[in-house]
Amino acid sequence: MISGLPFDDFRHLIANAAGPDEAARAEAAAVNWRAAARDGSAGKAGEIAEWLAAWSGRRPGPLKPQIAIFAGTHGLAEHMPTEVESVQAFVERCGAGGASINQLCAAGDYGLKVFDLALDVLVADITRDAALDERGCAATMAFGMEALAGANGLVVLAGHGGGAGRVSAMAVLSAFESSSSVVDETGFVEEALSTHAGHLNDPLEVLRRLGGREVSALAGAILAARTQKVPVLLDGLSALAAAAVVHALNAEAVAHCMVADSGQVELAQSLGLNTVVDLGMQTSDASAGAIAAGVVQAAAYCHAAAGRTFAGS
Repeated sequence: MISGLPFDDFRHLIANAAGPDEAARAEAAAVNWRAAARDGSAGKAGEIAEWLAAWSGRRPGPLKPQIAIFAGTHGLAEHMPTEVESVQAFVERCGAGGASINQLCAAGDYGLKVFDLALDVLVADITRDAALDERGCAATMAFGMEALAGANGLVVLAGHGGGAGRVSAMAVLSAFESSSSVVDETGFVEEALSTHAGHLNDPLEVLRRLGGREVSALAGAILAARTQKVPVLLDGLSALAAAAVVHALNAEAVAHCMVADSGQVELAQSLGLNTVVDLGMQTSDASAGAIAAGVVQAAAYCHAAAGRTFAGS
């Protein structure tokens, strides 16, 4: 790390993000080619296997996906009755094992972590003020990085901030002109952009002014995954907003990510990312990510089986 202003370390990490392991990708592509000649093309499953190889630096094999959900609350919620309570209820439901994501993780034997980002302390109302100061935003990004310590194989990243969190994510995406596929029916996005006009040229300023704690933590988690060679599935607007911030600083720094579902396909395309499944889901509870993780897991198993076959031939 380098010293200086709070964001300097993150600028350095993003600018110097390591590239893919092209040797691992080529080895996976060779297995796909031989398997296609014998059994027919694996199609997108084969492409996923090559993506896994490139960004993990290893041959695709058995995976135990890890799901990480970052939950935050917003000052904007003052305009939305019961908003904060709904976010708190989601976190409690996950803790009690009663959320949809709990059932999906149990069925797939996935790891699940839900992070309560000081739900009792709302970030500022972005229609009036910056959500966070630079130090607070950087600290939350650092928390997101630390939250991924020990992750390996595959991680699903999602954020949960309720309706106010959705507005926040849309505002971040709109600042990068990448939100054509989402509609703001509240008017708060336009109001927030107007409030912060003239201060949105720096992507990290966009993050601290318009993004909540969940988006900041997700941006840190995306960076941590890159440094740890862990491929990422992004699920939901908050995760895409975080990726948009990183992408705006270095488009190649999100190449280790795929988007879980085509429900946000236009946003995925604006970031140069591919989607995994086509279910049209737009949830904020990582359900689409868990389903997509199963597809990635299956692709890895199939590829590993093909690799063993050819290794013995």
